[in-house]
Amino acid sequence: MDNKRKILNLIGLAMKAGRTASGEFSTEKAVKNGKARLVLVAEDASENTRKMFSNMCTYYRVPVCIFGKKDELGHAMGRESRASLAILDDGFAQALVKQMNINGGSEYES
Repeated sequence: MDNKRKILNLIGLAMKAGRTASGEFSTEKAVKNGKARLVLVAEDASENTRKMFSNMCTYYRVPVCIFGKKDELGHAMGRESRASLAILDDGFAQALVKQMNINGGSEYES
Protein backbone atom coordinates (compact mmCIF):
# COMPACT_ATOMS: atom_id res chain seq x y z
CA MET A 1 0.00 0.00 0.00
CA ASP A 2 1.43 3.37 -0.97
CA ASN A 3 1.99 6.17 1.48
CA LYS A 4 -0.73 8.45 0.16
CA ARG A 5 -3.27 5.67 0.71
CA LYS A 6 -1.93 5.11 4.28
CA ILE A 7 -2.31 8.83 5.02
CA LEU A 8 -5.86 8.91 3.63
CA ASN A 9 -6.73 5.78 5.67
CA LEU A 10 -5.38 7.43 8.84
CA ILE A 11 -7.56 10.48 8.10
CA GLY A 12 -10.55 8.13 7.72
CA LEU A 13 -9.74 6.42 11.04
CA ALA A 14 -9.41 9.79 12.81
CA MET A 15 -12.77 10.80 11.31
CA LYS A 16 -14.46 7.60 12.55
CA ALA A 17 -12.92 8.16 15.99
CA GLY A 18 -14.41 11.67 16.03
CA ARG A 19 -10.96 13.28 16.21
CA THR A 20 -11.20 15.60 13.20
CA ALA A 21 -12.70 18.97 12.34
CA SER A 22 -13.25 19.64 8.65
CA GLY A 23 -14.25 22.52 6.47
CA GLU A 24 -12.80 25.98 6.72
CA PHE A 25 -14.93 27.24 9.63
CA SER A 26 -14.50 24.15 11.86
CA THR A 27 -10.79 23.87 11.11
CA GLU A 28 -10.24 27.54 11.96
CA LYS A 29 -12.24 27.16 15.18
CA ALA A 30 -10.18 24.07 16.21
CA VAL A 31 -6.92 25.96 15.65
CA LYS A 32 -8.04 29.06 17.53
CA ASN A 33 -9.38 27.18 20.56
CA GLY A 34 -6.23 25.06 20.84
CA LYS A 35 -7.75 21.70 19.89
CA ALA A 36 -5.97 21.20 16.55
CA ARG A 37 -2.80 19.08 16.65
CA LEU A 38 -2.23 19.13 12.88
CA VAL A 39 -3.89 20.95 9.99
CA LEU A 40 -4.07 19.55 6.47
CA VAL A 41 -4.81 21.84 3.53
CA ALA A 42 -5.51 20.45 0.06
CA GLU A 43 -2.96 21.12 -2.68
CA ASP A 44 -5.76 22.46 -4.89
CA ALA A 45 -7.21 24.74 -2.19
CA SER A 46 -7.28 28.41 -3.15
CA GLU A 47 -4.15 30.49 -2.59
CA ASN A 48 -6.11 32.53 -0.02
CA THR A 49 -7.09 29.42 1.96
CA ARG A 50 -3.54 28.05 1.95
CA LYS A 51 -2.10 31.41 3.00
CA MET A 52 -4.73 31.94 5.71
CA PHE A 53 -4.11 28.52 7.31
CA SER A 54 -0.34 28.83 6.93
CA ASN A 55 -0.36 32.19 8.75
CA MET A 56 -2.89 31.11 11.37
CA CYS A 57 -1.07 27.85 12.13
CA THR A 58 2.25 29.66 12.40
CA TYR A 59 0.70 32.12 14.86
CA TYR A 60 -0.97 29.39 16.96
CA ARG A 61 2.03 27.04 16.60
CA VAL A 62 0.10 24.21 14.94
CA PRO A 63 1.88 22.11 12.30
CA VAL A 64 0.34 22.51 8.84
CA CYS A 65 0.75 20.24 5.81
CA ILE A 66 -0.24 20.77 2.21
CA PHE A 67 -1.47 17.35 1.14
CA GLY A 68 -3.73 15.69 -1.42
CA LYS A 69 -6.56 17.03 -3.50
CA LYS A 70 -9.84 18.37 -2.08
CA ASP A 71 -11.84 15.39 -3.36
CA GLU A 72 -9.29 12.90 -1.94
CA LEU A 73 -9.50 14.49 1.52
CA GLY A 74 -13.29 14.61 1.35
CA HIS A 75 -13.51 11.00 0.18
CA ALA A 76 -11.19 9.83 2.99
CA MET A 77 -13.62 11.45 5.44
CA GLY A 78 -16.75 10.14 3.74
CA ARG A 79 -17.76 13.69 2.83
CA GLU A 80 -17.86 16.07 -0.10
CA SER A 81 -14.57 17.66 -1.09
CA ARG A 82 -12.67 19.29 1.77
CA ALA A 83 -10.08 22.05 1.37
CA SER A 84 -8.96 21.82 4.99
CA LEU A 85 -9.21 19.65 8.06
CA ALA A 86 -7.75 19.56 11.55
CA ILE A 87 -6.63 16.46 13.43
CA LEU A 88 -7.60 16.82 17.10
CA ASP A 89 -5.60 13.90 18.50
CA ASP A 90 -1.85 13.72 19.23
CA GLY A 91 -1.58 10.06 18.24
CA PHE A 92 -3.22 10.51 14.84
CA ALA A 93 -1.28 13.75 14.24
CA GLN A 94 2.07 12.07 14.98
CA ALA A 95 1.21 9.06 12.79
CA LEU A 96 0.26 11.38 9.91
CA VAL A 97 3.41 13.50 10.25
CA LYS A 98 5.50 10.32 10.30
CA GLN A 99 3.84 9.09 7.08
CA MET A 100 4.25 12.50 5.45
CA ASN A 101 7.93 12.63 6.36
CA ILE A 102 8.33 9.21 4.71
CA ASN A 103 6.26 10.50 1.80
CA GLY A 104 8.69 13.38 1.36
CA GLY A 105 6.49 15.06 -1.22
CA SER A 106 4.47 17.18 1.17
CA GLU A 107 5.21 20.67 2.33
CA TYR A 108 5.45 20.52 6.10
CA GLU A 109 5.71 23.50 8.42
CA SER A 110 5.84 23.26 12.19
